[in-house]
Amino acid sequence: MRVLGVDPGLTRCGVGVVEGVAGRPLTMIGVGVVRTPADADLGHRLVAVEQGIEQWLDEHRPDCVAVERVFSQHNVRTVMGTAQASAVAILCASRRGIPVALHTPSEVKAAVTGSGRADKAQVGAMVTRLLRLAAPPKPADAADALALAICHIWRAPAQNRLQQAVARHAPKAPQTARTPPAPKGRTA
Repeated sequence: MRVLGVDPGLTRCGVGVVEGVAGRPLTMIGVGVVRTPADADLGHRLVAVEQGIEQWLDEHRPDCVAVERVFSQHNVRTVMGTAQASAVAILCASRRGIPVALHTPSEVKAAVTGSGRADKAQVGAMVTRLLRLAAPPKPADAADALALAICHIWRAPAQNRLQQAVARHAPKAPQTARTPPAPKGRTA
């Protein structure tokens, strides 16, 4: 499975591609950051993020895109920019029919480090070790994107099995009797 991880942001949108399957060594295919100038118009910044994501999709042809789920912070302005960049990534993938998975920061940290409260340095160190890299990817947004891809590769098989089990055991909707339409042209 090849996964494009996206750590959304308007100034720095981390992107990283990881290939592999759960239980086997993973391979980093590419890592980087889509940058936009902080003083640019919002519309231009969103277009730049879209163009950057589209380039990564064209170049790496992922099977899935894993995006960090936006969570509430105290700084509403930061949350808005993150949510807008996240929506662009989801739109780009969905337009191509590529499945999108959302993972919370604590899910990603727990998957990669074993603790949902790990700091950025711990995440970067584990990404470096898991992908057998010489040094942690810089900036942290790039390492976080790789961590998202790793998290998805490791969690997707279990999530798929759970969804299939739920679907098999879900109660079926009762069939409702349909009343035939009244004959036309006759009045009582």
